[in-house]
Amino acid sequence: MGIYRDRVVPHIVNVACGMRANDPLRERVCAGLSGRVVELGFGSGLNVPFYPPAVQSVSAVEPADLGWKLAAGRLASAPVPIERAGLDGQSLPFPDDSFDCALSTWTMCTIPDIASALAEVRRVLVAGGTLHFVEHGLAPDPGVQTWQHRLNPIQKVLAGGCNLDRDIRGLIEDAGFRMREVDIFYGEAGPRFIDAQSLGVAVSP
Repeated sequence: MGIYRDRVVPHIVNVACGMRANDPLRERVCAGLSGRVVELGFGSGLNVPFYPPAVQSVSAVEPADLGWKLAAGRLASAPVPIERAGLDGQSLPFPDDSFDCALSTWTMCTIPDIASALAEVRRVLVAGGTLHFVEHGLAPDPGVQTWQHRLNPIQKVLAGGCNLDRDIRGLIEDAGFRMREVDIFYGEAGPRFIDAQSLGVAVSP
C-alpha cells in the first residue's frame, strides 16, 4: 500500500481534483485569502492560479514527494512565494499565530486524525484568522448518506485513505471555529455520494 499511496494516488488526485468543473469552486474558496497563508494538502498546486493578489506568501503542507514534483510547473509560475514547509497536517511545524488564513481543498477527507489537524490549524492562525475550505463529505440527504457509509471502506482503499462520509461542517465547528459562511450542495464532477460539497469560511477565536 505504501507504493500505491506514494506513487499512484498523487496521480489519481491530480487528475480527479484537476477537472475543470472544480475550477469555479477553487476560485470561490480562494477569493478571500490574504496575508500569510498555510495550505493543507497542497498536492500538485492546483490552487496556485487562483490565489488573489492580497496573498503575501504560502506555506505548503504536502506529504507526497510526487505531489510536490507534479506541482513544479505551477510553482515556477506562481504569483507569490511558496515553500514546502510541512509534511503532516496533524503536526504543523510552525509557531502559534503564524498565519492570517488557512486553505484546505479536498483534504480533510484523507487526514487520519482530522480533529488534531484542525486543532493545529487553530493554533497557527492568528485570532480572527480564517479557514477557507471546500471539501466533499457527508451528503445532506439520508438516502445518499446510506450509500456513502456502505462504500466508504472501498473508497478508503482505492483513494489512499479518503473518506466519503465525514461531516465537514460539524468537524470544523467541533474544533472551536465559528462558521462565518458555508454552502452545502452537490457538485457537477461526479455522483452524489462522492460529490456532496461543503464550501465556506470559518473564523478562529
